[in-house]
Amino acid sequence: MSSLSTLRMNGPNRDYYQRKRGEGRKHQQPLIALARRRVDVLWALMQDNRCCQLQPPSTAAR
Repeated sequence: MSSLSTLRMNGPNRDYYQRKRGEGRKHQQPLIALARRRVDVLWALMQDNRCCQLQPPSTAAR
């Protein structure tokens, strides 16, 4: 579900999914690859005892 929700927004996760689709894979295979990639990142953060700090998007003054 996490992988599906990231496909709605532009960003590195969507780019990764699109790249896998461009390789000729059907929907399910890139989705599983994206989920695995996200788990790998989470695992690496846990191994390093680092805290993931999300920075809110900057808003341009209008």
